[in-house]
Formats: sequence, structure tokens, C-alpha cells
Amino acid sequence: MNVDFLREANWLKSRTRGYLLLFAVINLAGLVFLVATSDNGVDRNGFLLGTDFLSFWTSGHMLQHGGAVYDQAAHIAAQNEYFVQKDGAFTAFFYPPSFLPFCWPLGFLGHFPALAAWLVTTGAFYIAVVSAWLREYRLFQPSRWLLIAAFPPVLITITHGQTSFLVAGLLGLATLLVPRAPVLSGALFGLATIKPQLGLLVPIALLLTGEWRVIVAAAASTIALALVATLLFGTDQWGQWMDLSTAVQDTMGLGGVEFAKMMSVFAAARLVGLPIPLAYALQIAVSLGVIAALARATWRVEWSPAIGAAMLAGAPLATPFVLDYDLVLLAFPLIWLATRTDRQPWERLVIALTFAAPAFARPLALSAAIPIMPLVLLVLFALVVRRAISENRSPRVGERIAA
Repeated sequence: MNVDFLREANWLKSRTRGYLLLFAVINLAGLVFLVATSDNGVDRNGFLLGTDFLSFWTSGHMLQHGGAVYDQAAHIAAQNEYFVQKDGAFTAFFYPPSFLPFCWPLGFLGHFPALAAWLVTTGAFYIAVVSAWLREYRLFQPSRWLLIAAFPPVLITITHGQTSFLVAGLLGLATLLVPRAPVLSGALFGLATIKPQLGLLVPIALLLTGEWRVIVAAAASTIALALVATLLFGTDQWGQWMDLSTAVQDTMGLGGVEFAKMMSVFAAARLVGLPIPLAYALQIAVSLGVIAALARATWRVEWSPAIGAAMLAGAPLATPFVLDYDLVLLAFPLIWLATRTDRQPWERLVIALTFAAPAFARPLALSAAIPIMPLVLLVLFALVVRRAISENRSPRVGERIAA
């Protein structure tokens, strides 16, 4: 095969819409099939529709009755009152107490009405933020609806009833607003601490670019959210969460969450059989490398769209605990990269692979123990951070012209 065929990937330009239509049809057909073949809200594999949402909804009910959300035995019992999962499984709840105010109102509704309300509300927010990025970077074709319907992590988030629309939307909007509305941007970054592992690079990028108003607003928002959670649900929740987090850290290396379901370097190393110390060493090395590369891109420069894109592209690499539904966050660096006019070798191919890879990452890992996603994420981050370094040292920083 001619190397230029892949390196330049000019053939993708005329076929993009067709491929997106194919992915959108597959995603929608899969969702319809999942719902149509379910029985009283239980899918053909015996799982409750919106699998992970059960833990959020259960937490809402427990909070309204003074229950101990982080007591695993109590949480399992509360879940089993509504639905008993097969083989004694249960849906764990690891979120910090700052997430509890988001769970509390879910307890006022039945499970499936709450699931629908959750997905519609957080999904609409995510769509609005993606639309804002498309407008900002003047990417008008193809349409936002086609892009969103075709993006595999969107389907994965819906079927899991997960928080990813909310967290990705908060991080994406905060990143977009840094230069124009720093206080609001910081407030959004603070709210995104409900899933802190995805925001590890945020303080680095903000500190090195001197975005002090954003930093102060983010700290204030984080503290305010923690205070609200404490006032509503008590101080004991924090100690119980810390104890649970320690236990989770100990069991994660042993496969408490299936390694095939996680997309991190650590999980990939464990999946192929590396021992826990070596897997953590590899994760730490990659995390430090990502931090160093982002620091290089942000050193002695002001905030720019390139820095924001690099920060978000590196987020899934910087943590050992990231799953395929969390990859909805990649929509934002992909939009930014797709709008660069001076297309570099391999960029079209990497954009396409990153877009499509979440559809295949978990199946390949489960069936063949082949972890493809960390490598894809590394290549994407390398391309984005290289552009960030180049653009921040040229007079064309922030240029926005559609590809």
C-alpha cells in the first residue's frame, strides 16, 4: 500500500459524510435494538437499561432517607430493593460527596423517569457545548447532529446512563470561556471536580498561563460545592468516601473494574499481564510525560485555544481510571484539530481513528485482550500538543479557519 495513501489520507475528505452516516446509523440501530429487545427495562443480557445510572438513582433515594451512600453493604441492599443484578453484581458508587447534590433530586422520580430526565438534561448541555465549539472554530460541515449521532462515546454514555455528558460539557465550556469570561470559566471548572480524575491537567495549564481569575473562581466554586454537600448531607460523607476510595485504589489493580473496560495506560498494562508495580510505573511515566509536554506548550505564553485543546486531549492519558464513555470529552480537541488549515501528515488519519476507536476499544480488549485506546490517545495528544507548541510561538495563534 502506498504510504502517502495513509499519511495524507486525502480520500477521507470526500468520504467523511458517508462514514459519519454509517456510524450514526449503526449507533441509532444499536440503541433501538437494545431498547426494543428489553423486557420491563431489562436488556437481553440481564442488565438494567442505563446500567451505571442505578447507583446515582439509588444514592438519591438513600440521601432522602439519611442513608450512608458510601457504605457498600447498605448501597447494595438499597439497589437490590429495586433490582437484583445477576451473579450478585452491583453498580458501585465512587464519586466524591460534591456529586451528591446532583444525585439528590433524582430520588424524587422513579428509576426510568429519572434516567430519561438525566440523559435529556445532561445530553442537551453536552450538545449545546459541542455546538458552541463548532461555531467558535467555524466547522459548519457536517452538521452537529450527524457528528454527535455518529460519535461512538455518545452511544456508550447513553447506554450506561453515565455522567460523561455533564463532566465533558463542564470542561469543554470552561475551556472555551477562559479568555472571555474567566469567572464563569473557573466556576465551571470547579463544578467539574465531581469527576476529579479528568481535571488533573487543568491547574497546570491555568497556572502556567497565569489565568489567576480563573484559578480563584475555580477554587471558590470547588469549595462552595463541597460546602453545599456538607451542609446538606453532613461531614461524615467525606470520611466515608476517603475510606472507600482507599479500598477502591487497593482493588483496582486486582481488576475490581475490568481492565478491558478501562482505557488508561495502567489498565492496558494489566490487561496484557504486567504486574501491578510495573503497570503503575508505566502510568506514572506517561502521566509525567503528558504534564511535561503540556508545560512545554504553556511555558511563557498566554492562554490560547491550542492550549485548551492540548489540555483536554491529554486528560484521558493523565489518569489510570478512565473508561470509554469518558471519551466524549475528545470531541473538543478533535473539533479544534479538524479546523487547522495547514494539514500535517497523518492528521486526517489520526482524527478519523480517534473518532472511531472507542467503538472498537472495549470489544477488542474483552475478546482478544488488545488495548488499542491508549496508543490512539497518545498519538492524538502528540499531534495536538505539537501544534500547540508551534502555534503559540508564531503570530498565527488562535487562527480559526475551517478545513
